[in-house]
Amino acid sequence: MRQQQYVNNSNKNHSTTIAFTAIVVLFFLFSCNEEKKTTIVDNGESDSIAFMSTYGVNTLISDSGRISYKVEAEEWLMYDKRNPSYWAFEKGIYLEQYDDSMNVETTLRSDTAYYYDKSGLWQLYGNVRVHTIKNERIFTDKLFWSSETERIYSDSYIKIEQEDRVTEGIGFTSNQNLTVWEILNTTGIYPIEDIK
Repeated sequence: MRQQQYVNNSNKNHSTTIAFTAIVVLFFLFSCNEEKKTTIVDNGESDSIAFMSTYGVNTLISDSGRISYKVEAEEWLMYDKRNPSYWAFEKGIYLEQYDDSMNVETTLRSDTAYYYDKSGLWQLYGNVRVHTIKNERIFTDKLFWSSETERIYSDSYIKIEQEDRVTEGIGFTSNQNLTVWEILNTTGIYPIEDIK
């Protein structure tokens, strides 16, 4: 009698183990198959997210099959959903412009830059420094360069250092090669000998 009771208890334990295992397996099956839904709420600011973010940029840009520019930037953000769309270089930018023989014609540096790709307009802000092939150095806090009109201009204070003089003023306009330029409201022209 004792042996029969032992067999019955053993069958009960075995049945309980199988039932428990089946419940655990079913639980895992349903929990693995359960879809997790993520809801994204459009708060109207989706255009403030950069389409592309690139860090440590050092690239060459070609124009009509020849290398025309070198760009260096710590950060390059592209906003394609903004109206108008633009590229942002908010941690500074350094540009080199090359001639057909790959000689550096112009260098440009600024603390912040924005490029509006549809209109071809560069906006440069903060410690803008330009050095030309004619050894002219341009200093300002704001400079605009339109590839569409092929003009460089500013409405801010500007200082241009040449080999024989320093010219200062408010407002500036030039061709894009910086070979023919004019300061609109000159505040001073100083021969180099007078400064030394």
